[in-house]
Amino acid sequence: MERQKLEINLPTFDDLFSSQKERDEQKLAKIREISIDLIDDFPNHPYQVRDDEDMLQLIESVKERGVMVPALIRPKEDGRYEMISGHRRKRASLLAGYETIRCEVVEMDHDEAVVLMVESNFQRSTILPSEKAFAYKMRLEAMKRKAGRPPKENCDPVGHNFEGKKSVAILAEDSNDSKTQVQRFIRLTYLVPELLEFVDQGKMKMRPAVEVSYLDEDAQRDLVDAIDYNDCTPSHAQAIRMRKLFEAGELDADKVDEIMTEEKPNQKERIILRGERVRRFLPKSISLGQTEDYILKALEHYGRYLKSRENREVR
Repeated sequence: MERQKLEINLPTFDDLFSSQKERDEQKLAKIREISIDLIDDFPNHPYQVRDDEDMLQLIESVKERGVMVPALIRPKEDGRYEMISGHRRKRASLLAGYETIRCEVVEMDHDEAVVLMVESNFQRSTILPSEKAFAYKMRLEAMKRKAGRPPKENCDPVGHNFEGKKSVAILAEDSNDSKTQVQRFIRLTYLVPELLEFVDQGKMKMRPAVEVSYLDEDAQRDLVDAIDYNDCTPSHAQAIRMRKLFEAGELDADKVDEIMTEEKPNQKERIILRGERVRRFLPKSISLGQTEDYILKALEHYGRYLKSRENREVR
């Protein structure tokens, strides 16, 4: 009968013959002041570094106490370093007038750095949908490269061939989002920047945005024009209709405009001025961007004229 093999994890030489103090000192040796000029941002870093109120508070904290938690960086082959975690601390240190920043230097490959970068930045208090979307996508791709491409078993309607079922499930377990929600976030990376900004601003909800992500770039830009013109974003039902028409090869700019001009139950009353009807009353010197101001001034002038005429009639 074959004997069962036992895995025994033996302590290393350093564990046996070094004290806790020496091991702590060895870890501290990796923490040092690094010139900010030598630290490059993480490639395609999905999280924005905003000069907002939080940044102003971080700058004041750095001025008073320095960088309390060291940034995490890894060495590059050209002698420079790559930031893994600490982009905001780096920015705050720079704005506070410092030339160096306290860092922990770690040795790891790119995919390991991607996973750590995503995990560490999820601790932020505010994360935009676009930031989470690209972060999830970067980490999923890194997991795939390390584990090999998973089989195409996923039949979930919101995520197709680019997500392996096993990888997404593991990713969901390490986050606060379900597997389906992770897939929805990743679909957002297929939106053109203008539509993705609508999602970040809360103007377009997640589920219609996911449906719209299946349209090609031309169709999405037709939708951007329709959103700007009608001053409203598509409902989930409208987005589903556009996706079905697109997949049937029947979606064009006119169809998009037709769907977007439908009145929704919760839609605010709005006034629509057709460009070809208005343009003939405008001087050629008035640009498209100046049209609204010109019309408002013309209406104000006409309102004063009507009031003046009414007063004369009363007399």
